[in-house]
Amino acid sequence: MEKAILALEDGHFFYGIAFSGLDQKETGGEVIFNTSMTGYQEILTDPSYKGQIVVMTPSEIGNYGTNPEDIESEKVHVNGFVIKDLSQIYSNWRADKSLKEYLDENGVIGIYGIDTRALVRIIRKYGVMKGYIGIGDISPVEAVKKARSIPDISELDLVSKVSHKEVYKWTEGSWVWPEGYTKKTEFKYRVAVIDYGVKRNILRLMVDRGLELTVFPHTVEAEEIIKFSPDGIFLSNGPGDPAILHYQIEQIKKLIKTDIPMFGICLGHQLLSWAIGGRTYKLEFGHHGGNHPVKNLKTGKVEITAQNHNYATDPSSLPQNVEITHINLNDDTIEGIRLTDRPVFSIQHHPEASPGPHDAHYIFDEFVKLIEETKR
Repeated sequence: MEKAILALEDGHFFYGIAFSGLDQKETGGEVIFNTSMTGYQEILTDPSYKGQIVVMTPSEIGNYGTNPEDIESEKVHVNGFVIKDLSQIYSNWRADKSLKEYLDENGVIGIYGIDTRALVRIIRKYGVMKGYIGIGDISPVEAVKKARSIPDISELDLVSKVSHKEVYKWTEGSWVWPEGYTKKTEFKYRVAVIDYGVKRNILRLMVDRGLELTVFPHTVEAEEIIKFSPDGIFLSNGPGDPAILHYQIEQIKKLIKTDIPMFGICLGHQLLSWAIGGRTYKLEFGHHGGNHPVKNLKTGKVEITAQNHNYATDPSSLPQNVEITHINLNDDTIEGIRLTDRPVFSIQHHPEASPGPHDAHYIFDEFVKLIEETKR
């Protein structure tokens, strides 16, 4: 372990201790905070965090270690990991590594000893900003300078760094005691998944519902999807600013015209918003955590949801054929839309959780129902 510094572009800085990724020496990215009490391994491996330094708000992290099953992709994607206290021991019957070992294995810098409460208050007051982590004897002036030199996340094509390059099948369902993850062999419908950085639990919950998944890279042409002749199309979550993904937006525009049922989550929702003529804007400090209240405008019920996004759909930009289906009760931002003249809908939050509550699992049933109605 070595001395480290975390500096923000506005001049704030914090001293801490680097406990992993010491060979990396430095890292940078957009600094955001996550309020989830558990699920740090799922957060670390969520491709949507590419380009970001994640600050955890719970006081102690690492007490249950890591394991090879609670992962949302094949590796850690965060640029850096910031916590207050690191548990020196871990205890869980499924664990096989400590948090330190896991981050070291993935070459990711983790630091502790940071006053995360003060850090979060700064982000909440001044908004999300770029940050730099340096290991060793680095002056605050130099660290702040390096933080300011980091490219803005809106300038980066992060989707290309997390999307798989090849087409593949996914047949794994949810984890079931005592067998573990199930493998499905019988399916009702075929779904084409466009991978902008998809989380595995999204795929698992669709497989649970009898959907045979073929996952296509983000560079797929609409014509290839149409030729595949799926019963449904899914637009996945992913990192970065949707406004710069012009190619992907154009492909979605073409796919909407086919009337194949379409469902999007998070970045997929934002890309759909652009494809139908809307716009997105950047939130002041984003929504990241497992306790965000969302109102279903159709049922009137409030769901506690998992969220991870820095951008939201501008309601004033949406055309007449769009119905807002869900809103965030913290700030009234859009959490769901559907087209009134096409079998298309999307959700801004993460109904698959991982980590987070399961209140919104029914969203996947809605997708299956939409496919069934279209097939009649």
